[in-house]
Amino acid sequence: MKLSPLALAIALTPGLALAQTTREEALKLSDTLITANRDVQQRSATTVANTVFTRSDIERLQPTSVLDLLQRAPGVQVTQSGGRGSLSSLFIRGTKTAQNVVLVDGQRIADVSTGGHFLEWLSIDQIERVEILRGPRSTLYGADAIGGVIQIFTRRADANQRSGQLRLGYGSNQTWERSANLALANEDTRFSLNASSSDTQGIDRTTHSSAGADGDHDAYRNQGLSVNFSHRLNQNLSLGFSLLEQRGEVEFDNDFDGASPYQDFQVSSQTIYVDANLSDWWNSRVELGHSENRYKTAYDDNNSSRHNYTYRDSVAWLNTLTLNDRNSVLVGTDWLEDQLHSNNTYSQTSRWNRGLFVQHQFHGDRFSTELGARHDKNQQFGGHSTFSGALSWHLNQNNDVILSYAEGFRAPNFQDIYAPPGWGANPNLQPEESKSYELQWRSQLAQDTRLEISFYRSKINNAIVSDSTFTMQNLDRARVNGFEALLQRRLGEWQGSLGLSLIDPRDADTGHTLNRRARRTLSLDVDRQIGTVSVGAGWQAVSSSYDDVDNTRELSGYGLLALRSSWQASDELQLALKVDNLLDKNYSRAQYSIGWPSTYHNYREEGRSALFTVTWTPSL
Repeated sequence: MKLSPLALAIALTPGLALAQTTREEALKLSDTLITANRDVQQRSATTVANTVFTRSDIERLQPTSVLDLLQRAPGVQVTQSGGRGSLSSLFIRGTKTAQNVVLVDGQRIADVSTGGHFLEWLSIDQIERVEILRGPRSTLYGADAIGGVIQIFTRRADANQRSGQLRLGYGSNQTWERSANLALANEDTRFSLNASSSDTQGIDRTTHSSAGADGDHDAYRNQGLSVNFSHRLNQNLSLGFSLLEQRGEVEFDNDFDGASPYQDFQVSSQTIYVDANLSDWWNSRVELGHSENRYKTAYDDNNSSRHNYTYRDSVAWLNTLTLNDRNSVLVGTDWLEDQLHSNNTYSQTSRWNRGLFVQHQFHGDRFSTELGARHDKNQQFGGHSTFSGALSWHLNQNNDVILSYAEGFRAPNFQDIYAPPGWGANPNLQPEESKSYELQWRSQLAQDTRLEISFYRSKINNAIVSDSTFTMQNLDRARVNGFEALLQRRLGEWQGSLGLSLIDPRDADTGHTLNRRARRTLSLDVDRQIGTVSVGAGWQAVSSSYDDVDNTRELSGYGLLALRSSWQASDELQLALKVDNLLDKNYSRAQYSIGWPSTYHNYREEGRSALFTVTWTPSL
């Protein structure tokens, strides 16, 4: 576990302070948003389409993983290469993994060599809240925020909370889950310490062989630790830090260097922040962070190995200027430095980026506006500017119509431009660029019924792909047309959420559908509270997709049904049971190749599975 030298120096310097109490409180609320404006904001005042999952949502829905939670949001798709802990890909509104930003407590966690986020290695037990922005946000976050931004916040203590929590679960495939939580808080100070451990025998991920090394079950083990601390020195000055550490091991099949491969992994982030109200109209916040994304592939049957370690240091200075009750301005700057340590010889192993941005918001009775601009200077590709704008019409108290335009870009990753000779790297690559247009309608149909609809169109130019000589080039153009709808309804003890996404993601040059993107997805969750007992069901439907860019290998669509229940046996004791893939559906989200010429096979996903948990929450 490692803090950057700059972050460590700040931590040891007296007189610094961090984080507004209102920000800590906002993390517990479902009607607030932080990621959209990099500050606390009412969701109703936000112009970007968004989804928020609080800790209470997580406990009600009982997701198996972060990926399981994310795919409940309209417009978000995930794929995996066979069961828990296996390699995942993230698609927001038809954009690929590297075209999206993922943050943990404000820190990017992507691998700089490939752009992967490794969300499959984050434990759901360590998470307080997840915010999902759908649509470009490069004016605030810079490179890679073409499809959207996901921010994960680690566990926090409630105000004046003094409690501990122990959780133990056992389920299918010899799965064990264990977690412990300690939360201590008073009016000015909050402290949370969380530890988790899980392991499973897993499943046989591959389908081409039922014998030998590829026919065994592929185990997965994960240990996690998170710490959060915040303290308010006075009404205008606060301080705090957060830490997340995830590490473990995942086994897999079908590797070219050995018959029994596995990966040791580590994902970590640390944040130190200072928050000060310098006047009645000026709030200033400084965030310093360090994150690491490390994975090493090794083998039980030989001594070879390969590794990629990403180290990232960052500084952000955010200033919110409240000019009056209708106008506010956000002015900020970002500094980021990435480093790659690998046993492969990259031509460059570090890169810095500086960004300066400004965003103005006006909130009126009949309409509101948002205008933003940003300029980034990168060590590799020089300067790049992005712009965004949104106009909101407040038709009445319950209906808003939002028209928006946003630009985005993706910086080439290290594998694209610095990879070893023979890997197709091209140091002359330019960033991918996007332009997106969106029309939203948000309606409070009734006191307990909410409807949100979005139509959008995105164009991506200079897409980075491999040409006929297997060299990376700015060749392709892509466009995505889409429709999203979210209906939420509460009726007495019933609570329901229905999300629908229809997309047409195409390569504009060939007309082919972008690979691994399903055109239609639906997510339905229904829950009911009956006294001390809660029961619920979830349904996820995904249409067919293509595994390859030429659209020759089709992946069948599928539907998954899950049931869940919990019983609050006493104030301190809760019992819960969930069953995933109740109908034991045989499905796959990706394929892999064997031999030369290649033959293709489906990865195997987990069939019907159950997990029983006992949670004890004593007051201290």
